[in-house]
Amino acid sequence: MQINNSLQPIDLSAKLDQFWALSGQKIQLINQQYDLSKGSPVFTVQGQYTTRGWTEWTQGFQFGSAILQFDATDESEFLDIGRQNTLNRMAPHISHTGVHDHGFNNVSTYGNLLRLMQEGRIPYNAWEKNVYELALKISGAVQASRWTTLKKNKTADAGFISSFNGPHSLFVDTIRSCRALVLSHALGHVFQGEGDVKINLLDRAIQHMKATADYAVFYGEGRDTYDVWGRTAHESVFNVKDGNFRCPNSQQGYSGFTTWTRGLAWAMCGFAEELEWLATRSDAELDPFGGRTTIEAFMRKAATATCDFFIDQTPTDGIPYWDTGAPNLYRLGDYLNRPADPYNNVEPVDSSAAAIGAQGLLRLGNYLMAAGEPDVGRRYWQAGLTVLDTLLAAPYLSTDPTHQGLILHSIYHRPNGWDYVPPGSMIAYGESSMWGDYHAREVALYVQRIIRNEPYYTFFNGIAEPRISETNLA
Repeated sequence: MQINNSLQPIDLSAKLDQFWALSGQKIQLINQQYDLSKGSPVFTVQGQYTTRGWTEWTQGFQFGSAILQFDATDESEFLDIGRQNTLNRMAPHISHTGVHDHGFNNVSTYGNLLRLMQEGRIPYNAWEKNVYELALKISGAVQASRWTTLKKNKTADAGFISSFNGPHSLFVDTIRSCRALVLSHALGHVFQGEGDVKINLLDRAIQHMKATADYAVFYGEGRDTYDVWGRTAHESVFNVKDGNFRCPNSQQGYSGFTTWTRGLAWAMCGFAEELEWLATRSDAELDPFGGRTTIEAFMRKAATATCDFFIDQTPTDGIPYWDTGAPNLYRLGDYLNRPADPYNNVEPVDSSAAAIGAQGLLRLGNYLMAAGEPDVGRRYWQAGLTVLDTLLAAPYLSTDPTHQGLILHSIYHRPNGWDYVPPGSMIAYGESSMWGDYHAREVALYVQRIIRNEPYYTFFNGIAEPRISETNLA
């Protein structure tokens, strides 16, 4: 991609104002028109949200979007939508043992509400706070119960949170669900297993991060023919009898040997935000699990590698195609050296990967600048601003008042053919996804808070205060 090194957060102010105005309209449309009895809204078909999913993994994004809208605009009607639907509808997601998505559903709802209360943005109420905390405690423990033990890495225990595909399956997506474990841990929760065995949630979170870094991310170190610095595999497959790695795979990408860009973006964002969280913890807390130096080293390596790959393998405007190894990309010619074309007739772009990845770029950039590496960090920071600048304008920002989506040209599952393909086209385009819209709101809020010199936005605000420098970011 072509990084705009002159772009500053404040340059996006007018675009952000338009974004939040449109965002509020979309939330109201969905709230008024969508039938929740059909299940969680997932992605749009001809501009209307519909449900089609492997699991109910997007409902937290729906209600979390309303909470973020309130956070950005102070419009109380959105807080009411988010709060009431969280309390009335999200309880089944807390105890859902069959999914790997707790960090999506529950941190986006209960977590955002607790954060706002801790920040003083909504009135303090002890009982309400206790509800949010209890939900997050249990959610993290339930998430951690989906556990597969791996063959020990030298002397260290190893394992991962398994995907809904089964105990053999590690999804790169799940790096963002480590938020659920670390929040539960930070709230002092004790997770107990068979025989009252106490299981440390921070230990499980770190083990999952390490497994993701080791198996889902590649570093150009010769693991296979397609081992390139920063490439990711959507799924890593293990033999559950002996704990050994078997092969990379992909469910939503083209293959296990190509890079599904939304999975890449999950890794970019997940590793970067967990680096920020670890910076708030004491050395004594991290020592039993390898120590700060070791943990931060593998996480930083994974974060920088994936962000580098995104920058290198994305068109000039920062919007990636759905998979960097998609079989017909060659027909587009020199596609990396011009802006992405969502209306081409060969392979679709995925704006949701851009929305998620932008946040990863910004957080990693800020983390590195605060760590005393301004030149390295600034590259990622400016790349994140460049991506966001593109998303906040046509053809990605949805201005049609009848279209329920906010960010256009998102892709859900191209291999399965689930995305809506307009008549006469060979590819899907013009539609939105609940995760793409939510993460666009997250990264927009992140930058807006910096512009306004408001508290730095993290998922753990008020639970563990970040020691993060924001010098010269605005």
